[in-house]
Amino acid sequence: MTTIAKLIAVTIDCAEPKKLAEFYSQITGFPVQYAEEEYAGIGDGATSIYFQRVPDRKAPSWPGADKQFHLDFRVPDVATAVEEYVALGATKPEFQPGDWVVLADPEGHLFCVCPERS
Repeated sequence: MTTIAKLIAVTIDCAEPKKLAEFYSQITGFPVQYAEEEYAGIGDGATSIYFQRVPDRKAPSWPGADKQFHLDFRVPDVATAVEEYVALGATKPEFQPGDWVVLADPEGHLFCVCPERS
């Protein structure tokens, strides 16, 4: 039998960990738990998102095959959330594939803003 693992965190490579931690703290409501030049993290006590400094990281193209991952966030009002997240520094790529909205954070990591389940 395989040992079952519990996901506790995701670590994202970025150029400015403190800045990206602040951005995601604002959209998730997770408080910043740790913030230094090389590493930062946010979390709710059960799940964390960490940000690790990688100075030469390049943002993926969208749409494109170089995207390695993306985060999905469920919100009560997609249009309002998109407007707020863009005001915080996200960008909205032209290509949009579905009933959700694809955004890029201030460093170009893609994430989806998804409607509540009906």
